[in-house]
Amino acid sequence: MAASTETPEPWYLALLGFAEHFRTSSPPKIRLCVHCLQAVFQFKPPPRVEARTHLQLGSVLYRHTKNSELAQTHLEKAWFISQQISQFEDVKFEAASILSEFYCQQNLVDSAKPVLRKAIQISQQTPYWHCRLLFQLAQLHTLEKDLVSACDLLGVGAEYARVMGSEYTRSLFLLSKGMLLLMERKLSEVHPLLTLCGTIVENWQGNPIQKESLRVFFLVLQVTHYLDAGQVKSVKPCLKQLQQCIQTISTLHDDEILPTNPAALFHWLPKEHMCVLVYLVTVMHSMQAGYLEKAQKYTDKALMQLEKLKMLDNSPILSTFQVILLEHIIMCRLVTGHKATALQEISQVCQLCQQSPRLFTNHAAQLHTLLGLYCISVNCMDNAEAQFTAALQMTTHQELWTFIVTNLASVYIREGNRHQELYSLLERINPDHNFPVSSHCLRAAAFYIRGLLSFFQGRYNEAKRFLRETLKMSNAEDLNRLTACSLVLLGHIFFVLGNHRESNNMVVPAMQLASKIPDMSVQLWSSALLKADLNKACGNTMDAHEAAQMHQNFSQQLLQDHIAACSLPEHNLISWTDGLPPVQFQPQNGPTTSLAGLL
Repeated sequence: MAASTETPEPWYLALLGFAEHFRTSSPPKIRLCVHCLQAVFQFKPPPRVEARTHLQLGSVLYRHTKNSELAQTHLEKAWFISQQISQFEDVKFEAASILSEFYCQQNLVDSAKPVLRKAIQISQQTPYWHCRLLFQLAQLHTLEKDLVSACDLLGVGAEYARVMGSEYTRSLFLLSKGMLLLMERKLSEVHPLLTLCGTIVENWQGNPIQKESLRVFFLVLQVTHYLDAGQVKSVKPCLKQLQQCIQTISTLHDDEILPTNPAALFHWLPKEHMCVLVYLVTVMHSMQAGYLEKAQKYTDKALMQLEKLKMLDNSPILSTFQVILLEHIIMCRLVTGHKATALQEISQVCQLCQQSPRLFTNHAAQLHTLLGLYCISVNCMDNAEAQFTAALQMTTHQELWTFIVTNLASVYIREGNRHQELYSLLERINPDHNFPVSSHCLRAAAFYIRGLLSFFQGRYNEAKRFLRETLKMSNAEDLNRLTACSLVLLGHIFFVLGNHRESNNMVVPAMQLASKIPDMSVQLWSSALLKADLNKACGNTMDAHEAAQMHQNFSQQLLQDHIAACSLPEHNLISWTDGLPPVQFQPQNGPTTSLAGLL
């Protein structure tokens, strides 16, 4: 709570000192702090002191109380009075910034925009505030999904920073714009922009922490771009650079000299947040590539770090990181045969979304998708269909939409009597013609789904063609899980056709790959083929006995996990398809679904 630069009156200093003392007490004594600040007005202070006090009162009431009406009154007065005073930039623009933030929190976005636009218009001679307000308005447009307006503002900011001689802040504006262009899938604009950013970042000689944080931002965009495209192998060099970069940052000290250029007084993320973000993209890569134990290891590290950070910092981005980490590890658990744990973690995501309406809006489709995947794993196909249908209605994200449709198609194939709906879906994710997204991984999965359908229909040659296409694509980008699934299904086809030697050549590597992932379902499937008929047909009696033992072990593990998951009260989430997730769950008496589909 800084005082005016003019020599202040003793009464003002005394009241301000008391107010600050009460505000910073442990615990804070906010009521007494507010009383001291309100007492300033009894002395009929000059306009500068009056505006500053309104700002201080508005900030304290907004951040520490639920008295939003009074907070709004003080912030609006601070903004109004400060505009009449020359050379009063800090109070004027801080009032505009906090007032706009307050309006957004109260869902009064249309009130926030004109305040920010006016502040941007009159702040061009104050580089720090001009850049900060541009970022703030761009963020507001982003939250409203108006990415075009946000990109325009970030472009204005980049040019302003260039004129002001801050290549660092210019890079922040350009990288932020690149992030939004990636969200909009405007790849033709993203590539030249990222190339320009890469050149600026590498050539810029400045504060080492700022330089490395720009490199992290740049590399995170590159890595997520590759992962969005399902290019798990191609991304490895960028991911390695990113991991090295975060190690470099962790060795640098934060007590670097502040930039002399006021336009450069920004940072992208705190160092600790960047560490969590790098863990997060590493988990995303490990899950897509099928290194699920590695994904588990980095998830544990990231969640531990997040718990520590959340004790000191209630930044919304930490909850977003936590939800995305949980979304990925839940998928890993379902693959590795830990359904009960996955269900408890789905419930954890529900609780996080209960605490934040914005988080729920952004992740509702993912939550229903995860429940759909869980339903498949416990053989509740009607519920899986309902969950995927709900998810489709909630997303406009093309990659997620394609992922959901692919999984819904697998449900219809298993049900065996939904031909019209199935063919309608398959037309929309035809990997040979007008595939809706550029993702290599999702296109490979679409070939697998076609192969699975052809297998169930007894069209084995057609199935082999689709599965060989999946194998070609999955091998090209190290998509281990798709490779394992394709190998075991090909092995099953050769087994049905009586070509036992060729079947063995497919099933054995599928089993080896599945055990590395580890993928419990593929291991169960492979061991079922190997346990008797296939190994006996190939004359491997000892191997047949070993495979039978393995099959029994996998079956027991899956059955126990199935019973544990279906007995949890959270299992009732499979019936939730509308509105906010339920807070309370009724206890279950036991599994209500057939186990036959698992064996």
